[in-house]
Amino acid sequence: MRALRTRYEDEVEFVRRVDEVQRAEGYRIVGAFGGDGRCLAVAGFRELNNLAWGHVLYVDDLSTHADSRRQGHGRALLEWCAEEAQRLGCAALHLDSGVEANRLDAHRLYLNTGMRITSFHFARPIGAQPAEPAASAKPPP
Repeated sequence: MRALRTRYEDEVEFVRRVDEVQRAEGYRIVGAFGGDGRCLAVAGFRELNNLAWGHVLYVDDLSTHADSRRQGHGRALLEWCAEEAQRLGCAALHLDSGVEANRLDAHRLYLNTGMRITSFHFARPIGAQPAEPAASAKPPP
């Protein structure tokens, strides 16, 4: 995940963000592991319900370690996500991907797994810092 989400240099901060913010919104992580237990690829996803798409599984993050690419790990995770979407009764599997030239291999993977480019995604920076989660109800140690 570190290769994809480079702004999270500190592992403790990354774990805190996932546990305290993302997980509360239904975010889950699934990984592909080698025989030695090393994580080779990871997908972060959640269920969404909206007027445009209905009930879908949305892949927020999909990343394969650089030395494990082109070995089918990303494809396996996308297929797992599609099966999970079906199990959850979702209408579709969605993800957004950057348009930079370094994303061409990822785009090829998405297209080769049956995904289609269905829209443009627009964003406008506002400048506000992300809100921190509410203070934990746990007593201090």
